[in-house]
Formats: sequence, structure tokens, C-alpha cells
Amino acid sequence: MLADTIRHDLPHLVTPLPGPKAREIVRRDRAVLSPSYTRAYPLVIQRGEGALVEDVDGNRFLDFNAGIAVVATGHSHPRVLRAIREQAELFLHMSGTDFYYENAVALAEKLAALVPGGVPRKVYFGNSGTEAIEAALKLARCHTGRQQLIAFWGGFHGRTMGSLSLTASKSIQKKGFAPFLPGVHHIPFAYCYRCPYGRTPDTCAVECVKTLEQRVFRQIAPAGEFAAIFVEPVQGEGGYIVPPQKFFDELREVADRHGILLVSDEVQSGMGRTGKMFAGEHFGVVPDMVAIAKGIASGMPLSAMIARAGIMTWEPGQHASTFGGNPVSVAASLATIELLEQELIENAASIGRHLMDRLRDWPRRFPIVGDVRGLGLMIGIELVRDQQTKEPAPDLRDRLVQMAFERGLLVLGAGPNSIRLSPPLVITRDQADFAAATLGECLQAMVGGR
Repeated sequence: MLADTIRHDLPHLVTPLPGPKAREIVRRDRAVLSPSYTRAYPLVIQRGEGALVEDVDGNRFLDFNAGIAVVATGHSHPRVLRAIREQAELFLHMSGTDFYYENAVALAEKLAALVPGGVPRKVYFGNSGTEAIEAALKLARCHTGRQQLIAFWGGFHGRTMGSLSLTASKSIQKKGFAPFLPGVHHIPFAYCYRCPYGRTPDTCAVECVKTLEQRVFRQIAPAGEFAAIFVEPVQGEGGYIVPPQKFFDELREVADRHGILLVSDEVQSGMGRTGKMFAGEHFGVVPDMVAIAKGIASGMPLSAMIARAGIMTWEPGQHASTFGGNPVSVAASLATIELLEQELIENAASIGRHLMDRLRDWPRRFPIVGDVRGLGLMIGIELVRDQQTKEPAPDLRDRLVQMAFERGLLVLGAGPNSIRLSPPLVITRDQADFAAATLGECLQAMVGGR
């Protein structure tokens, strides 16, 4: 159990940050671990429970990152732990690519039924989001016999070479790794609230999709050479950007007209985070393929690529994964989905609405807040120089992240100048209020200190 305090459900700091034990571990880390890892602040976790984590010095934090949108059911949920223990006592591994085991079939049946559309689907299991995207990319080319692919500016799909080729979030993610997969083309994503042309969201969304017809298909390659369009229903690393309905209406129509597969990247937005099982459900999106990971097993490594059965036409041996669909991870996923359906998706929707009500007027209250947007417990807050120009302010965003950490609240950046709020779906109203009050205090201090 976490150490007792006056309020066991809220942060409690007992040392300056970082504490002495944390400082020593950070020092050791720098000597032996890859410098490619991004660490926003010196948090060294010792244990976690629900929406709280405790560091090695006994400081307790409210985790509004959910382990980077992974622990959907919170840290160490007892029902997930029980499922893990029970499966581990039976067997740890057998490799579903070469053998059969029942819980993998049960999870595939569940996932196939959950994806919207009411059509037969088949499931490929991997270990991470990037593996799910790689599988979708390979299947799209294999099934269609086409090579060209479409992705969007601001999109993040992973860091392995195929998914990295689709990514267009931050240049540092691609620095030094070219050449990338040929045949990948990027176009504008939906709607930017600071549209330089003054367009409405619907008009801007239509113009973005028209880029396909008017530019890509006319000037780069004919539509008949394109295998798939990869899109996040809500952009994650791009800044928690929520597109208008019109964007998906137009995108689905163009894909259907030209026989192009629509691949929905729900790695960050899926598994209840937005108040629905899949973020695409908010827009009535029926994708041809869905990629999910992160929250699928509440902390255990697992991903899935779910495709219409008629699309999954590759042959035995064309693609596989030794550890994908590991039985322990699968058991954790079955317990996670049960919790999501029973209570946590509704909690995400309810607490998300409450939190947005607290944050909605921040652009009016704080001149450095340009926008607050989101669905459920996937909320982005954008930092700007001033309200007139909406010039991005990444330094102010980074300062806000640090100030929150110093007050016991864990948040991270998203996009060039936003912070993301993506807590475990078990958070309470009191915890949401603490987060809103803490961030509000930080913003007030930043505005007063300018």
C-alpha cells in the first residue's frame, strides 16, 4: 500500500524534488541507459496504485499521464493483477504464431466484436503500437497490391522504420534515419484552431481532404496506386487535436471512391480514453483496419491490428511475432476490457466532461492559453505568446510541466506547445479538481510573473 497521509488519494511531498535517492538513480541511469529516452522531470517511481505513484523517496504524485496513456485501469488494479497471477501460474509463453491457446482466441473474438461496423474481422497480435502499425502497413500493401500510402502532418505512428515513415510529428524523431520507406505522402490534418486563412472547422477539414484529390492524386501518383490512409481519430503526439465530423465524412468518401483502405490509429485514443471504446466512434468512423496498444492491457506489452476479415488475406509465414499475444498480456487485456465495459468508459466520459467544464474558460482567464480541447480523458491545453497572434510558446509549456511536477502533478507535453491530460480512467472528481486547481495556480503564477 502507499504510505498513509491526510489525503491518501492526493499528492503528498516529503522531500525537495528530486529527493536524494532519486538523484542517485538518475545519476546511474545517465551512465548506462540510452540518451534517446525523453525524460521531462526526475521522477523515479517506486510503486503505483490507482491514479497515484510514489517515488523512491516517499513523495506521492497524481499521475495525469497514466504511464503515457497505458494504465487505463490505473496502476496495479487488483483485478488485472489477479488475472496476471492466475495465467502466470498456468504458463508464461508458448508463442501464438506456432501454437494455439484459448485466451488469445477469446481476446480476438472480443476485439473483433468491439470494432464498429458489424462486419467479420480478424486480429493480429503484437507487442507495441508501432508493431500494430507495421502490421497494418504490410497488410495494406499485401492485400491491395498497391504501394503508395497517405498520412498526416502532426501524426505519430511509431518509431520503427515503416511507422516512422508515416510519422510527421517532430523532426527530431526522424533526424539521422533517412532514407525512409518510399511511397509515403503527408497532407494537412483536419483543422487548426489558428487557421491562417480564417476558415471554419468544416471548411478547413474539407480543404485538407481535397488536397488528396487536387494535389496528391493529380500531381504525385494516381489514386489507383494508393493502398491506405493512416489517420488518428484524435491526434496524440501532434497536440491532442480533435477534428470536426466533416473531416471523417470526407475522408471515408474519398477512400471508398478510390478503393483505398482507411486505417484508424487508435493506439493512444482507443480503449476508453475518450469516453467511448474507440475515439472513432465519436465520428461514426467504420475503419477497414484499427491499430490499438497502450491501454489494451493496462501496463502489459500487447497490441492488436484488427482488420476486416476479407482484407486479412496474407498467407502463413508472411508476418508474425514471437511474443505478440503473450498469454499473460492477453489475460491482463481481458480483465482490462471487462473493467472498461463495466465502469471505466463511463467514468472517463463523466470525469472528462467535469474536467472540461473546469478548463473551458481558461483561454479567457489566462492570456497564455490559446486553446483547450479534447474528448473524455484525452484533453490538450495549448500555450501561446498571446491571444492575438496565437504564436506557439513551447518554453511556457515546458515551464508549466515543471511547475506541475513540483506540486505533485505529473503531466507531459504533446505537440509543439501543448500539455496533455491523460490520467488513468479510474480518477475521481476530487483528483480531477486537484489537477485543475494545480494547473490553474501554475498558470496564474506564470501570468503574474511575466
